[in-house]
Amino acid sequence: MRFLAVTLIAHRPDPETGVRVTPRERFREVLDSALLAEELGFDGFGVGERHERPFLSSSPTVVLSHIAAITRRIRLFTAVTTLSLLDPVRAYEDYATLDHLSDGRLDLIIGKGNGTAQRELFHVTPEEQWDRNAEGYEVFRRIWRQDKVTADTRFRPPLKDAEVWPRPYQQPVRIWHGSATSKESVDLAARHGDPLFSANVTHPIEPYAELIRYYRERWEHHGHDPAGIAVGAGSAGLQVARTSQEALDAYRPVFESNLAFQRKAGLPVVFETPEDFAERSSALIGSPQQVIEKVHRYHERFGHTVLHLPADAGGGTATRHRDSLELFQSEVAPVLREEIPDPPFAWRPVLAPDTPEPGGEHRPGPEA
Repeated sequence: MRFLAVTLIAHRPDPETGVRVTPRERFREVLDSALLAEELGFDGFGVGERHERPFLSSSPTVVLSHIAAITRRIRLFTAVTTLSLLDPVRAYEDYATLDHLSDGRLDLIIGKGNGTAQRELFHVTPEEQWDRNAEGYEVFRRIWRQDKVTADTRFRPPLKDAEVWPRPYQQPVRIWHGSATSKESVDLAARHGDPLFSANVTHPIEPYAELIRYYRERWEHHGHDPAGIAVGAGSAGLQVARTSQEALDAYRPVFESNLAFQRKAGLPVVFETPEDFAERSSALIGSPQQVIEKVHRYHERFGHTVLHLPADAGGGTATRHRDSLELFQSEVAPVLREEIPDPPFAWRPVLAPDTPEPGGEHRPGPEA
């Protein structure tokens, strides 16, 4: 199994002190989190894309480019690239550039995005967003693979023998499809034989398990080998401690802060208490053995081989979150790596055959 640390760069007051750091300080925390993730041995670091309060993640390419400059090994993920809001040509240019700067460490997770404020900011209607996401992806996919692209597009000016630069370092970059609620995005992933990443953070397990089941069904319907399926899944929170009570007590202020935010924003409340949240959500709150058992329970339903964890404290203290990440990496991750397989592809740049890797070594590359 592989592990990602992911942040949406939420910018909210600390639930215990009430202090909210400046945006500059919050960005520095994200950079520190990326360095910590690499130091602890995480396989990837992801930055979300949001264009509304309380998030500072409106420009993930810039943040990931900085992270690429200060790290060397860890893979870089978008979580997610909101193609329903973006011009796919411009998005390709940004991410192809980032892929070169990171020596081929980029994976994309795409999705339609969510939030009324985001849609209104970009003048995207709820009825259009699915079609915009699908069209953006089709254009995106072709640009990664073709030197010249012709496309009769609906949501941007048509392309005729268009050349888009730079050409990719990875050929092509791996694209995951992020899905929280939509069979449309799941079917798009299955049709093209792309990996799926289930958000798995807002609700209990059932709706996510149903979407993943549907993905596997559609994957085979489109004629792909079931052995090639790769599924990732999120986790709604993290607090690993020596005992379950210690973990729950440590996470309680974070839960209560999140609950207050949901109610103030008029968002639906799914979990009313921290105990219910720890039991029925995907959050990993408990002793190392409890966390291992919970990941296995989800794996039985999802068959996922990649797991993302919160990269930062989510409002809790940085020291406590670091202790939790360290305990996860020392006592949880080694067991899960041994007992749950990796995805069915190499965790390294997706290069064409006979392409030199950084350092000059040659190796065979997978089919595009």
